[in-house]
Amino acid sequence: QDYLSVFSTDEAGNLGRDTYFFDSADRISFFCEPKAVADDGKSLVNAKHLCINKVGHALHEKDEVFHQLSFSDKVKNVSKSLGYKHTVVPQSMYIFKQPFVGGEVTLHQDSTFLYTAPRQSCLGMWFALEDATEENGCLWAVPGSHKLGTETHFAREKDEKGRVSMGFRRLRPAPSEVQLTPLCALPMKKGDMVLIHGDLYHMSKENTSPKSRHSYQLHMVEGPEEGCIWSALNWMQRDSEFPRLYEQ
Repeated sequence: QDYLSVFSTDEAGNLGRDTYFFDSADRISFFCEPKAVADDGKSLVNAKHLCINKVGHALHEKDEVFHQLSFSDKVKNVSKSLGYKHTVVPQSMYIFKQPFVGGEVTLHQDSTFLYTAPRQSCLGMWFALEDATEENGCLWAVPGSHKLGTETHFAREKDEKGRVSMGFRRLRPAPSEVQLTPLCALPMKKGDMVLIHGDLYHMSKENTSPKSRHSYQLHMVEGPEEGCIWSALNWMQRDSEFPRLYEQ
């Protein structure tokens, strides 16, 4: 393609018009920080390795190192301890949170993007590959907010010409300001892992520090044997089945 693909949660709807984004479901693809791309959309303002926002979304399948981690006994045991019986692993991401340009990830719920019906089953495993501090953009979350339920679904839409784009479908009223407080910081040490319920409201602020904040994120859902069906309207669709955690 003749442009650089960027990732920004503020412009998630625009990703639905990006073929490179759609095609990343079963590949290892690279997305730039918006602030790292020049106005022409084709050149970078810094060294390439300092301009990447994230790599996704099939590292757990296509890369040997991340495959070993993602399907390790430790990961399987955590999944089993939480009652997951037929765990499916649709997505993995390496997030760089680059020094000075690492963008804000706005308040969101993972189930919005990894939607299963009739009940939500998304579970996120967030691995700190470097220390995550308030200065370099650690996670923030609203305690107890997972009890509010899924607010929106990032779903495929078609216009009158049959062209596919993405939009946010509202499933319930937006929470009040009171319901989204307090917002608590989750600083982590290198090697820590935090579990994120699919309906938990969480975010990370911009990294304005000189230190990066690398992390690996693995998302899983319960399989159809437990009555959890991957939505055909999710952005992530592929010809082959998602890998099953306990069969690897």
